[in-house]
Amino acid sequence: MNHKIGFIGCGKMAQAMIEGMLAKETVTPGQITASASSDTTLEHVRNKFGIHTTLRNAEVTAQSDIIFLAVKPDLHRKIIEEITPSLKKEAVVVTIAAGISLAFMQQELGQEAKVIRTMPNTPSLVGEGLSAICPNTNVSPKELQDILELFNSFGKTEVLKEELMDSVPAISGSSPAYVYMMIEALADGGVRDGISRKQAYTMAAQAVLGAAKMVLETGMHPGELKDHVCTPGGSTIQAVAALEQHNFRSAILTAMKSCTEKSKELQKENS
Repeated sequence: MNHKIGFIGCGKMAQAMIEGMLAKETVTPGQITASASSDTTLEHVRNKFGIHTTLRNAEVTAQSDIIFLAVKPDLHRKIIEEITPSLKKEAVVVTIAAGISLAFMQQELGQEAKVIRTMPNTPSLVGEGLSAICPNTNVSPKELQDILELFNSFGKTEVLKEELMDSVPAISGSSPAYVYMMIEALADGGVRDGISRKQAYTMAAQAVLGAAKMVLETGMHPGELKDHVCTPGGSTIQAVAALEQHNFRSAILTAMKSCTEKSKELQKENS
């Protein structure tokens, strides 16, 4: 890829994205420019990745063909006002913040702006992210493919219609938190039964990782995979029955609904 890439904001998520892009050699350090409000942050990313850094957001947009807005939702309007005069006409602007709609971005950048709304998640930090991608109608198929290539360098991607984007945090953006809680609970159970804390976390996390890979790599229905573990009259089906008695699946669905409602509230606040 020959495009110049810019990051406005260079926190943990932006750094994970940069690391993935460089590790997969999708781009080179010389193609990336990043800005941040902290000299400390810029020194860190400059030393770690060998990229160009600056305190001036407008310098990023002046040099970049693809610009990632890696800042909090409430900073978007201020940042966009600052960078618009230096934004290239054909540049693609990508937001990774929750609750920032395409309509808002076009309202601030102009109706002709090429905008992509995305929602990556924190497993991007270890190259196993899932990013939901939603382009506006000004983005060409080739431009979308370029963005997908960049995001695929630190995980997987799914292209969605915008009306579905508020549902993304519940299923992939916030859901790692639910999984961490489950791993912690599994480990607690192991410790209760005499397994060391370190071993319990390793065993629980590896079980979750393995189960997830089974779903992704076999293509089998999760219910069918569950049935393969549950022998008649065995301990696993006993455990599954206990989970059902305590509304395990219902609790997850309720949590997801609450998450989606909050995401919609955030979008209203930022529109």
